[in-house]
Amino acid sequence: MSRQRSARSAALGLTVRRIPTASSRGSGPLRRRLVIGVLVLTSLVLISLSFRADGGGPLSGAQSAAASGLRPFAVGFERVAQPFRDVYGWADSLLTARSEAEELRAEVRELRQRAIQSEFALQENVSLRSLLAYVDGPRFPTDFDPVVAEVIGRPGTAFTQAITIAVGTKNGVRANDPVVTADGLVGVVTRATSGTARVQLLTDEEAAASAVDLRTSATGIVRHARGTRETLVLDRVRKQDVVRPGNEIVTAGWRSGALSSLYPKGIPIGRVTSVGQTDTDLYQQIQVDPYVDFGALDAVIVLVPTERS
Repeated sequence: MSRQRSARSAALGLTVRRIPTASSRGSGPLRRRLVIGVLVLTSLVLISLSFRADGGGPLSGAQSAAASGLRPFAVGFERVAQPFRDVYGWADSLLTARSEAEELRAEVRELRQRAIQSEFALQENVSLRSLLAYVDGPRFPTDFDPVVAEVIGRPGTAFTQAITIAVGTKNGVRANDPVVTADGLVGVVTRATSGTARVQLLTDEEAAASAVDLRTSATGIVRHARGTRETLVLDRVRKQDVVRPGNEIVTAGWRSGALSSLYPKGIPIGRVTSVGQTDTDLYQQIQVDPYVDFGALDAVIVLVPTERS
């Protein structure tokens, strides 16, 4: 039948067009995919071999040619992926900024509350002082004039914790004047001449200072820790008082009639490093790390009361 149709078409002078089959339609894309797959596989092989081969030789040239052939694909992929990377980075930075903003808002709320409480406590304190005609002791540093002095002598034995400084009575320095540095309490002047003075360090076995926990108001006495050179302990702290590691210890200062403590209130002493207690002890065992490096003192400040000067 097909021959008769062909003969009839030829007789009529018509041109017969063949309809392409499905296999011929799909052969083009399939061929392109095969070419791309071969190029990718070849590049992977060349990359693997490049780690084992030297920089020169024919392999290097083939590798360069393969890289040049794949470069358009790499550039295209980079252009397509870049917007997605930008969107991811923007979203990540936005989430981070929101988290940081929430933390800052929480800190602002906490600081605002603390400021309100501090202002309330200050007003209440002022009111109570006026009602009770409260007589306060000297305060650091407002009630003192600082006299800066160079350290010119150190103890000759390991058991004597004292230094000699290059100021004396001609500079207004007297016995029992407190001595500090920018870090905290150093000790007290025990003897003064015209041009020099002896300072007993807080780490001396005979030294002591009334102190208070700045956060919990627990009171005690700071003294030298036996068996150590520069470690301090906060002694005479009752078991029911709260003291925690990390709390700051400062001088308590006190006044009883005409008497007052050697040290004014508010001078930093050190930070609590450990707290312990046993059933047999009457007081807590509190160790304090001093702020002052007593082994590296080269200059100190003598606090001379303003009323004397």
